Amino acid sequence: MLLPATAQQKSFVEEMLPHMDSLYNYALWLTNEHNAANDLIQDTYLKAYRFFDKYEKGTNARAWLFRIMKNSYINDYRKKTREPDNLEFDESEFSYINTMHSSRDTTDIRELLYRNLLDDDISGALADLPENFRTAIVLRDIEGLTYEELAEFFDIPIGTVRSRLHRARKALGEKLVGYARERGYDVEEFIESLD
Repeated sequence: MLLPATAQQKSFVEEMLPHMDSLYNYALWLTNEHNAANDLIQDTYLKAYRFFDKYEKGTNARAWLFRIMKNSYINDYRKKTREPDNLEFDESEFSYINTMHSSRDTTDIRELLYRNLLDDDISGALADLPENFRTAIVLRDIEGLTYEELAEFFDIPIGTVRSRLHRARKALGEKLVGYARERGYDVEEFIESLD
C-alpha cells in the first residue's frame, strides 16, 4: 500500500527532479563512467532530500543541486585518495579490465550522445584546462547554466564568473588553433587577438 506523499516530498519532486538530466551529464563528465555517474546522482539527490529543509523555496534549485554534486564528488575523491589501495591483482590486469569496460557497447542513448558530443581533440584540450576553467566551460557552454547559477555554484561574484569564463575560453581557443586550421577555419584574427 502506497502512503500519500507529504507536502515536502511533493515540493522536492517538483523543484528538484526536473534537473536530473543536466546533473547526469555533469556527473558523467566528472566521473567518465556510467555507473559512477549514476551513483553520484543518487548521492546528490539523497543529500538534497536530507537537507531539503535548508533549501529556500523559489531560489535556484539547479545551482543548489550542482553545488551538492560538486561537493559530494570532491569529498568522495578525497576519501578515496586517503584510503590505501586494496587491490589484490597487478596493474596489468586492472588496465586490461578497465580497457575492456571502456570499450564495451552500450544502448544507453545518453551515454552514446555524451561520448560523441566532443571530438577527441576538443575533449583533450578541455581536459588539459585547469579544473575551474573546465568546470566553468562545461556548465555554461554545454549545460547552459546562467552566470548567476555559476556564481552560486562557485560561490563567487558574477564578475569573477565572467572573467573566469573569458580566460577559460581564451585558453581553450589557444589549444584548439591547430584543430581549427585543420578543419578550414580562419584563425588569424583570433591569433592576433592573443597578442
